[in-house]
Amino acid sequence: MRNHFSETTAGCALALLCLAPAARAQTSPPGAQAASAATAGNVAAHPTYISIPLEIAVNRPAAEVWKRVGKYCDIGEWMRRPCAITSGKDGEFGAVRSVASEILVGKTELSYTYTQPVAAGRTYNLYHGTLEARPVTATTSKLVYTLVFDNSMLADDAAREKDIAQRTAQFTQALENMKILAEGGTLPPVAPRAGGTQPGASPGR
Repeated sequence: MRNHFSETTAGCALALLCLAPAARAQTSPPGAQAASAATAGNVAAHPTYISIPLEIAVNRPAAEVWKRVGKYCDIGEWMRRPCAITSGKDGEFGAVRSVASEILVGKTELSYTYTQPVAAGRTYNLYHGTLEARPVTATTSKLVYTLVFDNSMLADDAAREKDIAQRTAQFTQALENMKILAEGGTLPPVAPRAGGTQPGASPGR
């Protein structure tokens, strides 16, 4: 009888020892759930992708236009803000410029496409921009700038319309600056803002 009781007790103890690691494995370590929630917070639940296509006629051949304004950091001149290549090489896939840390993800002979990286604590909007010099005739062309992004994280339709209007105005001015430069002109001096600061908010955000 004592032997049977001892064997039963030992069996129960062994079973408990085997179950303990399994129970510990199912318990999330401290902070794991919070980290998972933070990661999920970067993803829009119901994205609404929109595009803003813009273009301007240029009285120069497309190849000449691209040579003048199509280098990846030429944005510093026509967007009127400092630009430097922080990683990679200007014009090559994967190059990163200091303007909004934008990464070059696509290119052709007369175009490039860039995106902006995921940022901690901010919902990812899949922002992409494409700049292209498109031939029209042997001596004329047009610059085409297209933005694509998700605006679902904005508060309401009024906020979305305001955002679209602001981006449209900003990049229309950029195209006008590119046209001036491509046609051999020079841009006027930048008027300082109140307090002596220069304009140049990060494009796209």
